[in-house]
Amino acid sequence: MHEITDLLKAWSSGDTQALEKLVPLVDDELRKIAHNYMRNERSGHILQTTALVNEALIKLIRENISWENRKQFYALVAKRMRQVLVDYARRTQRADYVDVDEAVIPDETPKEVLLLDEALTKLAGIDERKETIVECRYFIGLTLAEIAELLGVGQSTVEREWRFARSWLKREMTE
Repeated sequence: MHEITDLLKAWSSGDTQALEKLVPLVDDELRKIAHNYMRNERSGHILQTTALVNEALIKLIRENISWENRKQFYALVAKRMRQVLVDYARRTQRADYVDVDEAVIPDETPKEVLLLDEALTKLAGIDERKETIVECRYFIGLTLAEIAELLGVGQSTVEREWRFARSWLKREMTE
């Protein structure tokens, strides 16, 4: 685990070889996160797990991030994956024609993705920690204990904020 953190810090310092060494070490975890996102998408979605991982990594590579540790890395990758899916949903929703290469079965899922993104963005504006808890729990698949460790708070705090966030999101998305 220290190797991942060391490579992240080296990458932050501009070592491009660190990124090449990092990717194989984090690939399984990134696929797990992507799989958690994709299991919530409709079947026949044009994006596959590998494509979602790649798109998220491309977004991160373009940013200049000062990496602290692997948990921060996984949390930011999860946010970028969500952004990829939201961008895809927006493109799907506003498409005036269907390109053969992008043919998908019409579904309400893009609207749901956009609603969830709007609600999570709004929640982040109110309480960023609650939004982080939702992302870590729902999209990354961390346990409440793992989230508590990541955030440096007690598990009971995470449990309480998780319950609140779920309830708040449900109300926000159904209004």
